[in-house]
Amino acid sequence: MVREAAGERILALSGRVDTPAAANMWSGLMAEARKPGGALVLDLSAVEAVDTTGATMLLTAEATSPDGRIEGASPGVAAVLDRVRVALAAPRPKLVPYRFSPLTGVGRRAVGALRNAVDAVAFVGEGLVVLLGTLIRPGRLRWRELLRHLDEAGTRAFGLAVLLGSLLGVILAFQSAIPLRQFGAEVFVPNLVGISLLRELGPLMAGVVLAGRTGSAYAAELGTMTVNEEVAALRIMGIDPMALLVLPRVLAGMLVMPVLSLLLTLAGLAGMAMIMGLLGFQLTTVGQQLAGALSLTDLLGGLFKAAAFGLAIAIIGCRAGLGAGRGPRAVGDAATSAVVGGIVAIVLLDGAFAVLYERLGI
Repeated sequence: MVREAAGERILALSGRVDTPAAANMWSGLMAEARKPGGALVLDLSAVEAVDTTGATMLLTAEATSPDGRIEGASPGVAAVLDRVRVALAAPRPKLVPYRFSPLTGVGRRAVGALRNAVDAVAFVGEGLVVLLGTLIRPGRLRWRELLRHLDEAGTRAFGLAVLLGSLLGVILAFQSAIPLRQFGAEVFVPNLVGISLLRELGPLMAGVVLAGRTGSAYAAELGTMTVNEEVAALRIMGIDPMALLVLPRVLAGMLVMPVLSLLLTLAGLAGMAMIMGLLGFQLTTVGQQLAGALSLTDLLGGLFKAAAFGLAIAIIGCRAGLGAGRGPRAVGDAATSAVVGGIVAIVLLDGAFAVLYERLGI
């Protein structure tokens, strides 16, 4: 309640003037401070404690009312008021208006992309140096870790590869048979599906599987180690993280990809053969068509592409993990970057291989 005395309006406060109390009192107190009819005196003799929000409210009300003042504050409350008064009197930082500049944004992204490219080249070069050193001294390679990653990236993905390959073969056979039936050429469905799976879709789909399963796992595992500063601890102990963490994962990714690609291709051919059997073709006919359409060059070309895809996916996943930042989103961002980067890389490599094979006549 506000009482008037000697031409002044006295407002006595009690209890705790903290953030919840300031939220309830702020509007009413400011309205009271703006009223004409004498200075507003804030009596704090019954106030037990005050925080910075409450002190800001009291000082603002004091400054709003002409000749307003604060009385009766205990030593603790007065100390908080003095500190907040000094903070409010300090110069405020100058607000710089944000100006949208498309040219600046493009330049920033271009510089960032260039830095990432340089870092990627440096990472690949460091990995190549470690690989050459391991060839000279094979004891540096941790074979147990290599076998573990071969199992996680390869053996445990066999079921998914078989499932995707068989479904892909069924879909390709059905979709190819529809237009070829118009010309009575359904017998050439094994040729189309076999070449597509062996040269293109087998390695490509296996790469997608590896990027989604293994590339993200590499990035998440190494990203967690980076966030927990375990990688920094290895460097302090004189242990090269490239030889201990990266090399086994890269070799595992490169070695399992041809196997996954071949398994996915065989499962796709089996699915295609099943559909051809439903269409009334004998298994021997399907085998003869595949034998006439496919060659050892097709097989080796697809397996080489798969190995290159696995190498790229493993390198991108390891780099994303070791380059993870700090904070709760670092590991998730690293895993996302590994999956996206791996899929983009295998698509670009697939296009490059298509041009290269066409030039070489393969």
